[in-house]
Amino acid sequence: MIATAEIQVIPLGVGVSVRREVERARQLLMESGLRVELHAYGTNVEGELTQILAAIAKVHEVLHQEGVVRLTSAIKIGTRTDKAPSLAGKG
Repeated sequence: MIATAEIQVIPLGVGVSVRREVERARQLLMESGLRVELHAYGTNVEGELTQILAAIAKVHEVLHQEGVVRLTSAIKIGTRTDKAPSLAGKG
């Protein structure tokens, strides 16, 4: 099932700047094979729903392995049955 999603990964307890952790999350999403579009407060992705969920899990797993103790993510997922959702169709 094709889906679109907005993902916001929020590292907690790493200090004032979270640039390194957010950049790492972006890198992992870019490597996932999903269509990725960055915006000021998160990332939009398009792809198979299972692939999106796996990419989110990988971001959490990798950032924890790399020393981030606490993460929270805000995720919005959209699916449709009448047509394939796309980021291009959201403009």
